[in-house]
Amino acid sequence: MKPQINPNVSVIGVAIDLGAGTPGVSLGPAAIRYAGLMEKLEKIGYSVRDEGDILADKPATPVQNGCKLKFLDEITRVNTELCNKVSQVMAEGRFPLVLGGDHSIAIGTIAGVAQHKKNLGVIWFDAHGDINTEETSPSGNIHGMPVAVSFGFGNERLTSIGGPNRKLRPDRFVYIGCRDLDMDEKKVLKELGVTVFTMHELDRYGMTEVIGRAIEIASDGTDGIHVSFDLDSLDPLYAPGTGTRVPGGLTYREGNLALEMIALTEKLVSAEFVEVNPIIDNNNMTAKTAVSLIGSLMGEWLI
Repeated sequence: MKPQINPNVSVIGVAIDLGAGTPGVSLGPAAIRYAGLMEKLEKIGYSVRDEGDILADKPATPVQNGCKLKFLDEITRVNTELCNKVSQVMAEGRFPLVLGGDHSIAIGTIAGVAQHKKNLGVIWFDAHGDINTEETSPSGNIHGMPVAVSFGFGNERLTSIGGPNRKLRPDRFVYIGCRDLDMDEKKVLKELGVTVFTMHELDRYGMTEVIGRAIEIASDGTDGIHVSFDLDSLDPLYAPGTGTRVPGGLTYREGNLALEMIALTEKLVSAEFVEVNPIIDNNNMTAKTAVSLIGSLMGEWLI
């Protein structure tokens, strides 16, 4: 039987690549739509409304006023607009499905969802930790910071989006597929007690056991589960069109299985899929993979 998820879906694109080191993911929302997303959702049985794209301008220089964070002003503006849009969609009783864009957009997505789900569990698929701050980031790229921001750490302009309070609890946050963590990230993750299932755990125990445990953590006493899926969590064999490829990632079926199991919980309240870069892709393969993954998360069932 198909899992019961909010039947009314709003697709929100965020055409931004300012948070990333490689340009091109601003074209991700268009690539995912072109790969058949709307048709997929409608075939599953959803009533879908395309909310269009939030657009980003590119300033002449990446760093302003001596701040190390690149394009801080514009990324703050875009995420504030996204936060408001996600909150509006949820106030209307609809499910927000956000398409990136680079992973900095998770700041706005989570801030918007947190307006309605005060105790949110998160399952975060990513090769990286994304928990740097201005002080620890080697690059100043904000797509490496959304987890820190959502925990309440980092630049105040980012942490105050949607309100100054911490958006997420570290003990209800789970990583899947990590294999490239900075030393400072490893330190803070241990200090906060965040659950991290690296590729070692996935190889050793298998996806069924790992995602089962992740669901337990993210749903324990929470108001629902948000899924943030960076396509670089997959092995580049299945997702070549992403800017920070790391060998040895999830297989195509492991990704789909994990999302199918999350769908079965019927606790999913929001989702985002990010870091699809059609400029460096192969025949839109990564966007097509994203559409397949979204179908699995939204309860596409063969029988």
